[in-house]
Amino acid sequence: MASLAYVPPPGSYAPSSHIKSGIPPKSPFFLALATPSSSSSTTNTNKLSRRRNGSDTRSPYKVPPLRSNEHNLNGDQRKQQNDNVISTGSPLNVDLMRLCEEGKLDQVLDFMGQGAAAADYAVFLALLNLCENTKALESGKRVHEFLRRSPFRGDMELNNRLMRMYGRCGSVNDARRVFDKMRDRDISSWHLLIDGYTVNGLGDDGLLCFKKMKKGGIRPNGESFALVLAACARAEAVEEGLMQFESMKNEYGIVPSMEHYLGVINILGNAGHLNEAKEFIEKMPFEPTVEVWEALRNLARNHGDLDLEDHAEELLLDLDPSKAKAISNKLPLSSRKRQSEVNMLEAKNKVSEYRHNITYREEASGKLKGLSGQIRVAGYVPDTRYVLHDIDEEAKEKALQYHSERLAIAYGLISTPPRTTLRIIKNLRICGDCHNAIKIMSKIVGRELIVRDNKRFHHFKDGECSCGDYW
Repeated sequence: MASLAYVPPPGSYAPSSHIKSGIPPKSPFFLALATPSSSSSTTNTNKLSRRRNGSDTRSPYKVPPLRSNEHNLNGDQRKQQNDNVISTGSPLNVDLMRLCEEGKLDQVLDFMGQGAAAADYAVFLALLNLCENTKALESGKRVHEFLRRSPFRGDMELNNRLMRMYGRCGSVNDARRVFDKMRDRDISSWHLLIDGYTVNGLGDDGLLCFKKMKKGGIRPNGESFALVLAACARAEAVEEGLMQFESMKNEYGIVPSMEHYLGVINILGNAGHLNEAKEFIEKMPFEPTVEVWEALRNLARNHGDLDLEDHAEELLLDLDPSKAKAISNKLPLSSRKRQSEVNMLEAKNKVSEYRHNITYREEASGKLKGLSGQIRVAGYVPDTRYVLHDIDEEAKEKALQYHSERLAIAYGLISTPPRTTLRIIKNLRICGDCHNAIKIMSKIVGRELIVRDNKRFHHFKDGECSCGDYW
């Protein structure tokens, strides 16, 4: 069971014994992740679920019939009804969908685990969306187990959602197991598997999956090629990517969209072929957009080509002068945003929250200091460009040391068994200095450290990162 351990905002301190479990209702980070589905989609899914539930009268998961007066309950009455369920344990009055809409994932799973309520089709959809949005892998596995024992276990749409949840939670192996056990698959099933591999840094596996899809008789469409180009970019497979781009046009008659052209630019740029990427942009059959010049600027920055970076920025500003403020800082750092930097560590079936510049347990701070010394010996050099405050170099190095993802890793190392994979969920983009430091940490501690920032998954293992130092 995964839960969030809420840490008060900077300026206050709560000992670990006083930290409450559960989703903090006022946490902007968590609310941003757990966005409830729209009312229209919920209504449509509920209609579908009623039809499906009525088809199997023997199922233990059949939803209990509503009492006559329950059709007309308003929101407050339904909430009161749920509160009564918590105290009485009555299985007939649990409104699982409302609990899902309120983000009470753990409470829903507890009701289902105690046999107090059974999920219908719409509830399973809502649960999988909640797990995906909050990156709650352990809760997702519990939902998977309930789904496996339900009459909906063979439903293709639910299994597709299950694959997507696993892929977005950084567990592509679980997504593959779901895929392999599916009796029926559609093109979306293949797309989700390819995307899962790519997002998790396994571009080569994504390419193999695409080839198996074609061999299985499924004709690729525009979305298929957008995904395979992204996989080629991740795998730095330049020749393969260009071949797929030509195949899309000549063999399948698909007119490339801007997404496909961006895919080729990323393929060339990731592999360091920046001049070729610039030439490809100049030969495009339409005028380059803001997204094109932003992509080229970022690629040039990653490869240290300052002249090309400046050139791309000039062209970018010509198209969108509003970008001037963001461009004024050559390093687009997350700390410039007026947003609290938060990391969540998922371990021991719970999620703990970490914020920058908050005091933590002595043992975690001690572990972090020791680890900082070890990575320095292993070759780490602090990159103080990522500290924008006007302080001396020594203070900048100390500030980098206590970035929230490092605090989360230090606590995870002292609170989990050796060789356990640590999963860190970060609400802002990981900075370049932390990226370099965590690569070295993964080699020193002998663990896989998975960090999900607001861009993609970073699987750090044996001193390397799945993103290939491009993010």
